[in-house]
Amino acid sequence: MALVAAGLIACADRNKLNEQPQNKIKTENSMSNLVSIIEIPAADLGRAIKFYSAILGVSIEEAEMGDVKMGVFPAEEGTVNVVLANGSDYTPTASGSVLYLNGGDDLQIILDKIAANGGEIIMPKTAISPEMGFYALFTDTEGNKLGLHSAN
Repeated sequence: MALVAAGLIACADRNKLNEQPQNKIKTENSMSNLVSIIEIPAADLGRAIKFYSAILGVSIEEAEMGDVKMGVFPAEEGTVNVVLANGSDYTPTASGSVLYLNGGDDLQIILDKIAANGGEIIMPKTAISPEMGFYALFTDTEGNKLGLHSAN
């Protein structure tokens, strides 16, 4: 919990850091995000697309890159791109890095759809602090552990 709070506090303080030129990461490309693409492993791409489409209420576009089949989440230009990835180099896991999806205004709305669509709630909606909001943890249909975060 302390690590989650520390990470989320760091995200909240991002605007403050961006105002201080000495703390900005400088690159030739002048990056606006440190993260560019996130790939969520999927053993069964169709099942994963159905799960994420249902819980997030989005349309996920299928694509292929070589021998990797993908489900591409909708994204605005300049934001992080998220894809479901199915291929020989992709193995779902409940250990390692945890990706937190934006839970919108209230993550409980998404959380309520997880079990009904084949996922499992690991940690229910939990308060971090009044300034940082709430988080929850779940496993998807593929066995990946992910989180949700929202202000309310």
